[in-house]
Amino acid sequence: MTYSKQIRVMVLNDMEKLDKTLFRLEQGFELQFRLGPTLQGKHVRVHTNYPAEGERFERHKFRALDWINPTAREDDSDKFCTLDLQVSGSYQYYFGHGDEEKSGGGYIVVDPVLRVGADNHVLPLDCISIQTYLSKCLGPLDEWLDRLRVAKEAGYNMIHFTPLQTLGVSRSCYSLADQLELNPDFSPPGHTYTWTDVGNLVEKMKNEWNMLCITDVVYNHTAANSKWIKKHPESGYNLVNSPHLKPAWVLDRALWHVTCDLADGKYAERGLPALIQNEEHLHTIRGILWQDVYPKIKLWEFFQVKVVPVVEQFRTLLQNRAKPDKSKADGKQQLKIIQDPQYRRFGNTVDMNSALEIFVPHGNSPSAIEDCCNWLKKRLEELNSEQYREIQLHQEQAANCINGSVTYERLADHGPKLGPVTRKHPLVTRYFTFPFEELTLEQDLELINQPEKACHFLAHNGWVMGDDPLRNFAEPGSNVYIRRELICWDDSVKLRYGNGPEDCPYLWAHMQKYTEITAKHFVGVRLDNCHSTPLHVAEAMLAAARAVRPNLYVIAELFTGSELIDNVFVNRLGITSLIREAMSAGDSHEEGRLVYRYGGEPVGAFMQPSLRPLVPSIAHAMFLDVTHDNECPIQIRSVYDSLPSSAIVSMACCATGSTRGYDELVPHQISVVSEERFYTKWNPQLKPSSPDEVNLQSGIIAGKLALNRLHQELAAKGFNQVFVDQVDEDIVAVTRHSPSTHQSVVAVCRTAFKNPKHHGYTDEVPPMYIPGKIEEVVLEARTVERQAGHYRKDERSINGMPGYTVEIKEHIQLKDSTVVRQAGVTSRGCSEYVQEIVFKQFTPGSVIVFRLSLDPKSQELVGVLRNHLIQFNPLYKAGSLPDQNAPAILKKPLTQIMSKLTLADMNVLLFRCDAEEKEDGGGCYNIPGWTSLKYGGLQGLLSVMADVRPKNDLGHPFCDNLRQGDWMIDYVSNRLMSRGGSLAEVGQWFQTMFAYLKHIPRYLIPCYFDAILVGAYTTALDVTFKQMSSFVQNGSSFVKLLTLGSVQMCGIGRFPALPPLSPALPDVPYRDNEITKQKEQCCVSLAAGLPHFSAGIFRCWGRDTFIALRGLMLVTGRHLEARNIILAFAGTLRHGLIPNLLGEGVGARFNCRDAVWWWLQCIQDYCTMVPKGTDILQCPVSRMYPTDDSKPMAPGTVEQPLYEVIHEAMECHMQVIEFRERNAGPQIDCNMRDEGFNIVAKVDPDTGFVYGGNQFNCGTWMDKMGESERAHNKGIPATPRDGSAVEIVGLCKSTLHWLVELNKQGLFPYNTMTIQRDGQPLSVSYEEWDRNIQKNFEKMFYVSCDPNDPNEKHPELVHKQGIYKDSYGASSPWCDYQLRPNFTIAMVVAPELFSVEKAWKALNIAEEKLLGPLGMKTLDPDDMVYCGVYDNSLDNDNYNIARGFNYHQGPEWLWPIGYFLRAKIYFAKKLGKDTYERTVYLVKNVLSRHYIHMERSPWKGLPELTNENGQYCPFSCETQAWSIATVLEVLHDL
Repeated sequence: MTYSKQIRVMVLNDMEKLDKTLFRLEQGFELQFRLGPTLQGKHVRVHTNYPAEGERFERHKFRALDWINPTAREDDSDKFCTLDLQVSGSYQYYFGHGDEEKSGGGYIVVDPVLRVGADNHVLPLDCISIQTYLSKCLGPLDEWLDRLRVAKEAGYNMIHFTPLQTLGVSRSCYSLADQLELNPDFSPPGHTYTWTDVGNLVEKMKNEWNMLCITDVVYNHTAANSKWIKKHPESGYNLVNSPHLKPAWVLDRALWHVTCDLADGKYAERGLPALIQNEEHLHTIRGILWQDVYPKIKLWEFFQVKVVPVVEQFRTLLQNRAKPDKSKADGKQQLKIIQDPQYRRFGNTVDMNSALEIFVPHGNSPSAIEDCCNWLKKRLEELNSEQYREIQLHQEQAANCINGSVTYERLADHGPKLGPVTRKHPLVTRYFTFPFEELTLEQDLELINQPEKACHFLAHNGWVMGDDPLRNFAEPGSNVYIRRELICWDDSVKLRYGNGPEDCPYLWAHMQKYTEITAKHFVGVRLDNCHSTPLHVAEAMLAAARAVRPNLYVIAELFTGSELIDNVFVNRLGITSLIREAMSAGDSHEEGRLVYRYGGEPVGAFMQPSLRPLVPSIAHAMFLDVTHDNECPIQIRSVYDSLPSSAIVSMACCATGSTRGYDELVPHQISVVSEERFYTKWNPQLKPSSPDEVNLQSGIIAGKLALNRLHQELAAKGFNQVFVDQVDEDIVAVTRHSPSTHQSVVAVCRTAFKNPKHHGYTDEVPPMYIPGKIEEVVLEARTVERQAGHYRKDERSINGMPGYTVEIKEHIQLKDSTVVRQAGVTSRGCSEYVQEIVFKQFTPGSVIVFRLSLDPKSQELVGVLRNHLIQFNPLYKAGSLPDQNAPAILKKPLTQIMSKLTLADMNVLLFRCDAEEKEDGGGCYNIPGWTSLKYGGLQGLLSVMADVRPKNDLGHPFCDNLRQGDWMIDYVSNRLMSRGGSLAEVGQWFQTMFAYLKHIPRYLIPCYFDAILVGAYTTALDVTFKQMSSFVQNGSSFVKLLTLGSVQMCGIGRFPALPPLSPALPDVPYRDNEITKQKEQCCVSLAAGLPHFSAGIFRCWGRDTFIALRGLMLVTGRHLEARNIILAFAGTLRHGLIPNLLGEGVGARFNCRDAVWWWLQCIQDYCTMVPKGTDILQCPVSRMYPTDDSKPMAPGTVEQPLYEVIHEAMECHMQVIEFRERNAGPQIDCNMRDEGFNIVAKVDPDTGFVYGGNQFNCGTWMDKMGESERAHNKGIPATPRDGSAVEIVGLCKSTLHWLVELNKQGLFPYNTMTIQRDGQPLSVSYEEWDRNIQKNFEKMFYVSCDPNDPNEKHPELVHKQGIYKDSYGASSPWCDYQLRPNFTIAMVVAPELFSVEKAWKALNIAEEKLLGPLGMKTLDPDDMVYCGVYDNSLDNDNYNIARGFNYHQGPEWLWPIGYFLRAKIYFAKKLGKDTYERTVYLVKNVLSRHYIHMERSPWKGLPELTNENGQYCPFSCETQAWSIATVLEVLHDL
């Protein structure tokens, strides 16, 4: 099924908290939440704050989502709740169950849709080409368009303005004096512009220039000279609202006075002039701090206790005989200093209750009290010393940071070299504002106690290297200010928002208004200093912005150093794009890697389904060649690198951009603080040397125009596949490929990180081999020098280097290129052309871009192939071409061709393991150097592709094999063609489709091979399910997955596996024998398991067939095939038994006691489940062995109706079955001892129980025969289960009850059996036998909780009470008492034998002791011979495990879990609604693990067994018929 809508599925797993995982979605997508295995069956509630339709978003308002269950039945595999995503932003979801409201959750981020132009067309995010402008350098508003026109003419489609508000005194672009006021610099004399004028200009650019505008929002600080902060000092961190900063403020004032003294020459006599020049000066500064500053300001006093008053207070308490309050004691006998919240000197205290608890006097005498007070005094002095030492460490760090700052600012070559210390350029940046007259330090420090003044000492903002971005460094608990670790911006005050608007109402209202003005006029915002803006503040402000502009574009640059922490910001704030910078790359290889990292799929990627899992993503990138606050690339690299690095960036499949000045080759950083000149204007006619105007000849503008156009075209036309090739150390080739048209654009860029004038670049450039046909050279360009004078920094305009320009040619033919020439065309295969390109003049700083298409023939064939794929997915319409000469086979839809296939044909088309294929003379496809596929059919290929496709793992050996040759392609079609009939027609369809596939370039073959196979596979599944029961057709995904087990196991081999049916039976399939050319029956047979029991004589087993037949054939609606199997086995009845190993009947072994009872149960199920099912009782059975000793008879010789055969089986048991196997000895079983070949089965007349076997054979499903001579277990069964096995008694009871009912209805002619006893005929009624079992079962099988129960023959052997015995009357009586899962089978087939309470208790014990992740432990883990790991190859001296002796002594078999769960469901219904609901949860939870296993298994099945706790067992069949069947039956019961 294909979905036109894009749907993403998020699987919820218990306790999975994904706050740091990013999930990006687009508007119009549907998000489905589905339950993972840990939650299936639970009542899960999913909540989200994504608003319901028509409602406004409120971050803290969550709503519950409704569950949708399309199949409204059996399991939770398809249950989902959904969100239709139509509104951009960040949304939270959480889920819980039971009493837990939140047991997991995370975020989703929905991208905005940007619209541009008068027609409001969409601008995809990957189309963005952005240029940053420092707003203050644009001049008056009426001159902006002349300066912004440069961006338009250079091909940009988005402008980023730094803040447009009134700037602070420092003139930094990011220090804003008033967030609500437009910068008055934009208004010329006599005119005042407003925000409306700015909005009009932005709108004009959007409509006329197709250009969008965004601007910064600065939430973290305001200019120190903001008027409003003086009126509202509570909006910053001051000494009144943040008294923890007092010690840091004291240190800051002391350092200011050091600055003043240094500037005034007061330290000259100590060898420290105002001009700091060397290490010795730094050493002197350190000395001044330790000798003059620290001792004077005594910071430790803010953290210490005044000892004497505390001791006196304690003394008074003791004298008053005060006792500690035990209710306040925390149990930790420790005296701690309690910090004074006002941070006064010696203002700290200790907890007197703790003091009274710790310091207890020996009596009430004055001396005892004095001693006690002295102990306290000593401890307080110790605590003060600890505080002193901690402050010393802070002061040491402060000294280091001060010296580090001085070194950078005054000594370092890369620093600003500030010169002498003055009051304008202090020794270190001030950390706090001080808006008062200069006083002495002593007078300054007195102000700390005057709140009306102290509230104006506001902390400056800045950044802290290596700090936790999620922590606010100005809040209590941080020591950044006292340790001088802040790299401080002394023009800005850090804003204090508190926890919400109630903590600072003015600030929140002011900033919200600022945000709303911004959102009104601009399509997006850049969050300045995002990583240190409090998250809850940015969240609230962006919510306000989105209320004004729902499709708000949000970008940010994060410096967290961690992708996980980046994701926290992106998730909480709904950031659309994270700014990334090419300048972070140290070489061209890293620059190319960034292109690959930031977007696009690999070339030749697979078509992903529109319904698929939601996978974590990285944040959408805005990849810039340089950001506006970083160093100039020309200074770090070379002027020649500007063009090629820009070209590499513009080939990235994400948003890209630059900063104004880069394209004009401005050779210095344009400072956001000090730059006051204006940008140049656009003038197409100007001379090269003009400093205040630019045009296409200036710098690399012409190259940038071509690159921006190309970038936008590639994104708009869906060139979303990317390949980056490092040609040599300086050359990077980036390919962008369109998956629909298969056009490519290849940009080859020769970087010049070092200046070619001084660095010896080689002239030898390796040739390139370009796959496909070069349509044109899109552009070739290089940076060249020209005669236009040297660079001189202009005083009024920000000018670039006039001596360089770009030499560029666009849209030329290859022959006209001056950079490259074509050396030759070589053919790689039948239709893959590769052009060799030789570089003539590819100097450092050059770029050449080719546009390629497939060669014409390939292009046509891909188009035709896509046309034929539209039937599977409408997305193939793009790039498709009509097939004028379509072969007849392709004129019909594949559904029509496949509708002729039977389910047996589907077995061939989809499955068949290696042994089955080899029987037909073939085998499964082998990938050399890797492995063989699991199946010859489509599932073998699809299982591998299911792993490869989602990851686009094109380097996988599977893809490699497809690219290297047509072997796998031919295998698929030839295998089906050789079968003849309808399968050959499907093979012909594949062959015809593959004829197109073989003639397209090899790199595209994996994705189109996948497309063909996925289409065919899904069609085959649809056709398959239509042939099955309504339970399957209307069933869940899990039901359908299990149903494939029916197709997997039921097939027709080259040789008939079943004995022939009666010639008189209608509707039996026939075919011509290839060798004899005679007609022969070709009935479907059921394999026991793959790969070990799939072909030859080991394919069919009586027991396995009839345990699996109900689930795989009756539940799925394959009634006719089920009938044929039942009747075929009926024909082999001998001694009243049907064979276990069938061997086509003639090689049958009648060595099991249970197979006949499973066969009888299946006939009963057939009669009750199939419409007119009882007709089978009259069907003719061709008896192969009409008497126990007869030779095999030809079909039709002796015929009986089925009811006669049933009666014979029952009568034989009542009479006594006792014989020795034919050909007994090593020729039929090399491990069996002689006594083991003696077969016995009879009925105990006292109890009615069928019993038999001996200690040397194993007649039930637990049939492991010892094989190790070394361990002395050879010939001894591990689990003989002789006596009456519990499941056989249950199956017998079920059959009797059914036959009695049939007889009453006149459908079965017998109500008695006639047997011989002591030579006399004896008549025994079915009803009597039925009653006898009913009367004795619980009496004999239940292990009572009463030790004196008279029915208990061996109370000394009981080690689990409240269970049902595994057998009754075993030759080793302790075996009866072993806890195994077999009693649950009897519960399902004959529930009337069990009393509800006892059954429930036994089931709960089985759940606790035996239930594993996928299967049931075959033995109680408390049993002394339990061993849960099966290893058939291990031969050692251990009797219990050698050669896999423990096969059924612990390993967890899957098929019994079906009976256990069905028994739980049956008895839970008897115990009321609550019990039933809890049981349904258990059942769904257990089954969800089977669903996950099947989805992940390349075999698409359930294994025979696992080792303990669900561990993989390499000796197990990978998929087993009865495992799948019994799980499917559970879903049928639900």
